[in-house]
Amino acid sequence: MAAIEKWVGVLTRRRDTGLFMGLFCWVSIGFTIGRDDPWDAYFQSMTALTLLWSPVLVATWMRGGSDEGRFGGRNRRYWLVCFLGYLPLLLVLSGALMDAGALFWPVVFTGGLCIAALECLLVADSQYISRLRHVKWVRKLSLEKAVLISITGLALLLGAMAVSSLDNPAYHSGKQLLIGFEIHILKILARFPTFISFSLQLLLMYLAGYFFFYINSRLLVPRILKERGILYYLLCSTALVGVFYPFWGELLAGLPLCKVLGGVFSANPFVAENAFGAVLVLAVSLPVLLAIQWARQNSLITALQHEKSLAELDLLKQQLNPHFFFNTLNNLYALSLQRSEQTPESILQLSELMRYVIYKAKEPLVGVEDEVKYLNDYLQLQKIRVKKGLDLQFDSEITDGTVLVAPLLLIVFVENAFKHGVENAEEAAFLHISLQADRHSVRFICKNSFEPAADAHTGIGLTNLRKRLALLYPGKHRLTTEAANGVFVASLEIDLL
Repeated sequence: MAAIEKWVGVLTRRRDTGLFMGLFCWVSIGFTIGRDDPWDAYFQSMTALTLLWSPVLVATWMRGGSDEGRFGGRNRRYWLVCFLGYLPLLLVLSGALMDAGALFWPVVFTGGLCIAALECLLVADSQYISRLRHVKWVRKLSLEKAVLISITGLALLLGAMAVSSLDNPAYHSGKQLLIGFEIHILKILARFPTFISFSLQLLLMYLAGYFFFYINSRLLVPRILKERGILYYLLCSTALVGVFYPFWGELLAGLPLCKVLGGVFSANPFVAENAFGAVLVLAVSLPVLLAIQWARQNSLITALQHEKSLAELDLLKQQLNPHFFFNTLNNLYALSLQRSEQTPESILQLSELMRYVIYKAKEPLVGVEDEVKYLNDYLQLQKIRVKKGLDLQFDSEITDGTVLVAPLLLIVFVENAFKHGVENAEEAAFLHISLQADRHSVRFICKNSFEPAADAHTGIGLTNLRKRLALLYPGKHRLTTEAANGVFVASLEIDLL
């Protein structure tokens, strides 16, 4: 199961490669039509496309594995070389050699044209179409409005084609007009009133189906089906069709265009074909409406879960800060009793720590170098207070200073090491800390001597840390703790990608 999930994740990130492989399959299928040896033609086509267009697959696979986007970093060079260099060159070559082979070069040429069209579509989606989702009027565009706009455009298109087909013997006989796939602007302008009339009548025909779709969308699915169940939905749908389909049939049968097209609708409004059309609209729209309802509910659940997670995270932070200040004030209290000369310096370091906690830690992410400075200040403050010998080592290796992490995660391990390890040690203690961070992950190891007292307890630090990690990095972190032979080791690894 884990292997399957891993491959699903890989294919999801490299979905463009899958799209091009699907394109190769359809091009190959197209060249099997009318062949006596379809499987041989299919595999020959797939082999030719895969071999000669392999640079396209390599380029899309490489960019799918990076986080730089289609035109970011080295992906820009791959794109230019592949789609503006290799693609046009092979298109020209295959176009010149199309007559040289029975199947090979035509397949390559057709595949190249389809590759260019698909890549242009993907570029348009990533650069322009995806931005439309954030446009205010697009976000307000409901399914009903989108369907209404679509059928209006379709009515205008068919009206233009119908006017263009008038007086054309291939489409227009004395008794019937067939709508041909042609548009003549001059003929439409010359018969503009006829074009408007045809378009309005066609729109009225589509509005008959839209009426049943709208009732299904606004009433039957969200109210009847959701609240009363499938039986009431079927009964109400049947009643809706039975009440309204004869009236729509009568209206559409009386349209002048219906007679021009050769009696599309029967003069008898009660024929079964009219009822079948209404039932078909309800049946076809039902899965679409159910999918939209599910998406809305899923979005609402996700938003509620996100708000709940943020509320829990704020509560955990509020629990963490008093715990930290309680320990730190105890440190300062011990120094003041000793009248140490290091007290002013400790107060200054505490002010830096408080500034970080109060201001910086409120941000969702902070630079890992800020966390390192925070840890260093805390360690210096603790070293001043600890009298017994302490072997303290803090090694940090940060290859990318722009790495961002959630604040106040690592300090929990250090606090725990002092509270349950260093402070309870009867002899010399040690605390070894290692931090490695790059753009892919953060790895933190805290190892300390461990002599638990009889009344030792875990406290809220590590408990809150586990909860915070589950909210901030679900499925992308590994936290392990181990206590053996007087040594306590805590290890945390966070995947940032």
